[in-house]
Amino acid sequence: MRTHTHTQSHHRQSHTHAQALAAVRNLGILAHVDAGKTTVTERILYATGTTHKRGEVHDGTTVTDFDPQERDRGITIFAAAVSCDWDGHRVNLIDTPGHVDFADEVERALRVLDGAVAVFDAVAGVEPQSESVWRQADRHGVPRIAFVNKLDRAGADLDRAVASIRERLHPVPLAVQLPIGTEDGFRGVVDLVRMRALVWADDGTRTVGDVPEELRAEALRRRRLLEEAVAELHAEALEEFCERGTVSPGTLTAALREVTRTGEGVVVLCGSAYRDRGVEPLLDAVVAYLPSPLDVPPVHDAQDPDERRPADPGAPFAGLAFKVSATPTGRLTYVRVYSGTIGKGDTVLDTGAGRTERIGRILRVQADRHAQVDHAVAGDIVAVVGLKSARAGATLCAPDAPLVLEPPGVAEPVVSVAVEARRSTDTDRLAAALARLAEEDPSLVVRTDAETGQTLLSGMGELHLEVAVERIRRETGLDVAVGRPRVSYRETVGSGVRGFVFRHVKQDGGAGQFAHVVLDVEPLEAGSGFEFRSAVVGGRVPQEYVRAVEAGCRDALGEGPLGGHQVTGVRVTLTDGATHVKDSSDTAFRTAGRLGLRDALRSCAMVLLEPVAEVTVTVPEDAVGTVLGDLTARRGRVSGSVTRAGAAVVTATVPLAELFGYATRLRSRTQGRGTFTTRPTGYAPAPTAPSVG
Repeated sequence: MRTHTHTQSHHRQSHTHAQALAAVRNLGILAHVDAGKTTVTERILYATGTTHKRGEVHDGTTVTDFDPQERDRGITIFAAAVSCDWDGHRVNLIDTPGHVDFADEVERALRVLDGAVAVFDAVAGVEPQSESVWRQADRHGVPRIAFVNKLDRAGADLDRAVASIRERLHPVPLAVQLPIGTEDGFRGVVDLVRMRALVWADDGTRTVGDVPEELRAEALRRRRLLEEAVAELHAEALEEFCERGTVSPGTLTAALREVTRTGEGVVVLCGSAYRDRGVEPLLDAVVAYLPSPLDVPPVHDAQDPDERRPADPGAPFAGLAFKVSATPTGRLTYVRVYSGTIGKGDTVLDTGAGRTERIGRILRVQADRHAQVDHAVAGDIVAVVGLKSARAGATLCAPDAPLVLEPPGVAEPVVSVAVEARRSTDTDRLAAALARLAEEDPSLVVRTDAETGQTLLSGMGELHLEVAVERIRRETGLDVAVGRPRVSYRETVGSGVRGFVFRHVKQDGGAGQFAHVVLDVEPLEAGSGFEFRSAVVGGRVPQEYVRAVEAGCRDALGEGPLGGHQVTGVRVTLTDGATHVKDSSDTAFRTAGRLGLRDALRSCAMVLLEPVAEVTVTVPEDAVGTVLGDLTARRGRVSGSVTRAGAAVVTATVPLAELFGYATRLRSRTQGRGTFTTRPTGYAPAPTAPSVG
């Protein structure tokens, strides 16, 4: 009898858990710099009662940008996690940076989100940065809805923004609102799903009423277009549409939720976050269309795809640490809990490091304020105090049920600066501060240059490194000297060599070393990476030695013959070789691979590669000539120029080395009216060998 009751209570419990999980939304706000992402976040916090005063980016009073630098620069740098409540749902919101130099921070945030709101500017539409963030979200399969912001600006046009979503991002845009009033007169929206009007007064109060008479015909036409577009994507909506000639609000909402989840369509809403118009319907849409942790497929072990963990508080614990922030009071590790439950004082296993750690406290985060909680369950995003060594990207799990989750990818840094403390007594403190930075942000790499002995800090761009150095100055008070930024060059094979023979023979008492290899070296069509093949016949080089040759070749790729840069885009084929009964070994063949490829590369025609970026410059029309001339002088290849609402948008591919200091130059040449964004696009041949330093 007892078992029966126990099973019932267990069912009841898991049903309650499921209900609780269904009411959670983990979402991010994604956008181009200046589309108003942080303002949207602020208004959401204000609308949900999390804050009682509206924060403004330009006043420096925002909640999520609480880092002093973010307030100074008016941009978001560190993804901040905030929890708030709306309509019986808990919304865990991650405000992600829009600037390309912090693309890695976005990558880590996307890895743990279930859904996202993409914010677009109603005047500019889809901008290059919003396009790259959109592609990042595509790679992670994160469902999203779109919010076209700044409808109160001169030149704002919802239809044009929707068209740019269709053309540049390729999902089917499904506009569920029609603006009431244009530009300065923008007062509200028609909700096309429920056919009602939402109007905001200047004091922020909202009234819900009938669709204004003058917009009725247009609203009905757009509702019809929405039904047709949804019916094409969703079987149930199609059935109802064919039978009744219309689709009910309930079926329409369910269908929109489904196409959002599959990514075939994207629901588009509009408003003006700055003037607080359109924020409540955006929150309603988040709850209605974006997935809960239950709708997301169970996570699986990166090494064994059959080992899955569902979003169930009763399952063994598994979570991903996606961000580490070293505060003056200790380390905060942000964790997305995928399955199971963790409590204060629990021991967890960091599978990457192979060590266990104890959880001190668990905090629910409201930007820079924290509320302590006793435990966190599947679907939660919390900050944990007490973990000493877990890095961003580490899997944390129950010690008796180990699992490794796929870590977020880390981009390779492309720009380096030399940093040193002006006072030699501060050298150790600087090293500790740099180590802490690299621990927080895996896309920052600290290393010592073997030739010069300098400490080099490498990152994703000039701004990324500026922010990092500025943080050290502010947090430690150290006087830091910074060298000129330098880009990371690469070397590749222009034309290769065939049948390159290398013999490695060493005889000095005892066992000698003998290895004989014949290598073909050729460029790799794809132009990146390294490929190794063996075409040895008749077992002239045994399999284990072939592996040693490959390892040796990889060792040789670290320093190319042109200037000691990393070698990429090369295919090496081992075509023949010979062994010695006594003197051949793994070590001998690894050495032969390393020295053989090093010499072979010296015989090849090598090409120096430099990192290039796609630059998009927006300037007043009268400054286009100046900008084009300047880009050409920087070895830029202009790929397009369009005019939009009195401003010209120029795109070009420019070597990264030529972009240092470009921001200042552009501002002075356009009286501060020009803006630009960059997006790394890989490597291209450099015209002449730069001075290697």
